[in-house]
Amino acid sequence: MESPDALIGAGELEPQPGRVAQTLRRWLMRTARVAAVESLSPYFRRVRLEGEELVDAAWEQGQKIQVAMGTGLSARTYTPISWDNDRGATDLLIFTHGDGPGSRWASRLRAGAACQFMGPRRSLDLVGFGTPLTLFGFGTPLTLFGDETSFALAVSLRATLGGGLNSVFEVSDKVEAQSVLDAVGLGGAALVERRPDDGHLEAATAALWRFADHGARFVLTGKAQSIQQANRALRAGGVAPSRIKAKAYWAPGKTGLD
Repeated sequence: MESPDALIGAGELEPQPGRVAQTLRRWLMRTARVAAVESLSPYFRRVRLEGEELVDAAWEQGQKIQVAMGTGLSARTYTPISWDNDRGATDLLIFTHGDGPGSRWASRLRAGAACQFMGPRRSLDLVGFGTPLTLFGFGTPLTLFGDETSFALAVSLRATLGGGLNSVFEVSDKVEAQSVLDAVGLGGAALVERRPDDGHLEAATAALWRFADHGARFVLTGKAQSIQQANRALRAGGVAPSRIKAKAYWAPGKTGLD
């Protein structure tokens, strides 16, 4: 996951952290090297990080890492889509749209660059819903609602659940979103294009309701206001709170939600 950030000119130089920040980063963070960067669309990049400090990390689907940005200890949060403990490697799917330092970092990334991060650590707690191999019980599907910032979570869950995952996303550009989802193996997701008045959320809720009668449990992620509306609609229709988990990744004008 990550808050939407705006692209900034790649010719600008990124300030380097001072001595105190460098020392704290060494104590608190892991170090990795950017092994590969792939542009999947104008606003999506797939990034591979590698390094000895990624070996045997205790990562589970849905957990986050926080990558250092700028000159201090500020960081941006991302959900790894995979983690290879033997090789010491993790893959990120990064959405670079909006206004903030995260997309400046992602848009400038090149293979060979160094980065520092904290984690992995818990973000979306699915432990109460079951283990990854029996998530929500035998034969019970999981339905994920979110937006572009939720694609990475969907990829990581899909790897575990296979056909047991259904996804509904609100997106700004259906064509771009579909091309990215096809590239990462999520071509069957339902996409609802945003409208300025949020009128599209009615269609998104209707898409979620297709799975409610089959006993699905729901994980609601992405924009805080959209989660609230989807949550209200599901509960009003009789979906028990125990079948719903919610995690806001961002809200307009706010930082630090995750």
